Amino acid sequence: MYILKSLIIPLFLLPLTVCAQLPHAPAFTVIPLGVKGGLDESNLSAYMVAPADSNDYICLDAGTIYAGIQKAIDNNSLSGSVSNILRTHIKGYCISHPHLDHVAGLIINSPDDTSKTIYGMPYTLKVLEEKYFTWAAWANFADAGEKPVLKKYHYALLEAGQEMPLTGTSMRVEAFPLSHGEPYQSTAFLIRSGDTYLLYLGDTGADTIEHTDKLNRLWQKVGPLIKKGRLHAIFIETSFSNQQPEKLLFGHLTPRLLMDELRRLGQVTGTAAMQDLPIVITHRKPSGDQEKRIQQELQDYNPLHVKLIFPVQGAGLHL
Repeated sequence: MYILKSLIIPLFLLPLTVCAQLPHAPAFTVIPLGVKGGLDESNLSAYMVAPADSNDYICLDAGTIYAGIQKAIDNNSLSGSVSNILRTHIKGYCISHPHLDHVAGLIINSPDDTSKTIYGMPYTLKVLEEKYFTWAAWANFADAGEKPVLKKYHYALLEAGQEMPLTGTSMRVEAFPLSHGEPYQSTAFLIRSGDTYLLYLGDTGADTIEHTDKLNRLWQKVGPLIKKGRLHAIFIETSFSNQQPEKLLFGHLTPRLLMDELRRLGQVTGTAAMQDLPIVITHRKPSGDQEKRIQQELQDYNPLHVKLIFPVQGAGLHL
């Protein structure tokens, strides 16, 4: 039974369009360990994600780990010691691409970490294996690459469009390639818990700028989930303000380009389904007052009336 306009109406009598818009209970807990797109090495892209009733997290990207966990403890979003949370609550890492602002925390904290899995597309794991987890650069904590291998981390190769279980959690992941300044690539992760989903995109350019259809393919995949109310949030970057010249975007989005892409997604879902969909804005680059400009430009031009969320390091989200 639901109360609607002061009347008690059985759920089966509600129109389908109304049912789809009824508020749903949070399905995911997200702890932002780092939210920025550069400069501040203590606050780089990393998001702990778990089902709402679980402490078994996967970390989506890993630019900042230790400082982010400490900030979350200070904000009462997590409890315990940094070391214990790192070692026992983070069950693995989904890495979108191998740029340092997305992997530095993983590498630096590896000596104190426990055995777990690193999930990534071939272009990501290749760089981790050949450039970072080597004895010349650091130490090889993985189970492949330069010998001796310490076998703390297991590389799990993701194939586009193939769902894989996330070890140590009840969640599953499906990966989709993104364009991050052609020919360089990034990844989107569609995380599933039961019959609910969360979509996280690593760094990405717009299809119109990148001359690809990678975002369009992703929208075709997730559009039906949005229409059914099963996708609870989209995490997507907006690195620069609208003043950034297109030739200097380097595979990133601006507020205008983001809203253009969301309008294309809306063509798949219908505009009503997009209204109030949580869109979590990641990877704002903190040069000068750019973060404020990005936020203002997004708020000023939001034609689909999506719910814009600007995450704060250490402040938990319930989605």
